[in-house]
Amino acid sequence: MRILIANDDGYLAPGLAALVKACEGLGELDVVAPEQNASGTSNSLTLNRPLSVYTASNGVRYINGTPSDCVHIALTGLLTQRPDLVVSGINQGANMGDDTLYSGTVAAAMEGFLFGVPSIAFSQIEKGWAHLDAAARVAREVIEQVLRHTPARSPFLLNVNIPNHADADRLPRQITRLGRRHASEAVIRQTSPRGETVYWIGAAGDAREAGEGTDFHATANGTVSITPLQVDLTDHAAVPEWQRWLPQRGGA
Repeated sequence: MRILIANDDGYLAPGLAALVKACEGLGELDVVAPEQNASGTSNSLTLNRPLSVYTASNGVRYINGTPSDCVHIALTGLLTQRPDLVVSGINQGANMGDDTLYSGTVAAAMEGFLFGVPSIAFSQIEKGWAHLDAAARVAREVIEQVLRHTPARSPFLLNVNIPNHADADRLPRQITRLGRRHASEAVIRQTSPRGETVYWIGAAGDAREAGEGTDFHATANGTVSITPLQVDLTDHAAVPEWQRWLPQRGGA
């Protein structure tokens, strides 16, 4: 068993160290993470400059790029053996609902999935790393359960969100769907010391679809949320309507 571990908070993040420790004893571990915090970078790949791979004193390899860069480079040339599993995290803050489209944590796992490797993203609901040890125990148990009994559909992509509870490993777990958020709050306009107008992206909007069965509902009620994800963005239900809309061209 070989496991590739990545994240988006950077190679020095406590969540990455906790996930590495949680995976110890499960197999051979390769850790490839961004040099700096790359939250919100989604599935971006760096195409306009070369990337460099460095090795920290603890053996962790880090790259001056995005989370997707890290997994992509690992799978396409850095590693001598293909991993059996990709895990990403443990992220500082939730990745639920629409957030998954922006998440670097989910993107790192998704990059593994796109290459046909089963992948799991782990996040804590609140920032600050409170009870990170308990979240790591949840990650270990989820990974062990997946390794013992993999669903028939493989590869798979799971998004796991863990409440910041001291007993997180004893909380119930629920298979959920993604909720939805309201639109983000307005940008924050400021003036730089040079007199230039600059903008900060506003805070995420509140949950607007957070009913029973969603990741928002599960975590708000003290449950670990496990959401199976897919990459197909096609609006399959709308395809027939668009086919009828398309003008029909007569034959010669």
